[in-house]
Amino acid sequence: MILDTNAISGLFTGNAALERRLARSDRHHIPVIVLGEYRFGLMRSTRRTELEGLLARLESESHILCPDTETSIHYARIRDQLRSDGTPIPENDVWIAALGAQHNLEILSRDKHFDLARGVRRIGW
Repeated sequence: MILDTNAISGLFTGNAALERRLARSDRHHIPVIVLGEYRFGLMRSTRRTELEGLLARLESESHILCPDTETSIHYARIRDQLRSDGTPIPENDVWIAALGAQHNLEILSRDKHFDLARGVRRIGW
């Protein structure tokens, strides 16, 4: 299961429903894109030091996914499908969706726009 940025935020705020969902998976996957988004959000957080520590622990316990040439094939297909359907989604989320499709992994996210990308499976909490 791939963790989206809002899943990491929910985990660190102690969302019980999210924690139950995460308990069903042995090892989590985090795209490097998500790490960048989350770290950007921490830049002005009053809890930055605490949350950076939690993120470092989560990162060490997770598999980090990095885009590669195969990811670019999935990215192009998904982005073209979304454009054809007239349903664009945020650029970073196209990359996250491409990683999900490439690795055949569900994306744990509250962002329902992932549902618009054919071949991508989103689960919420």
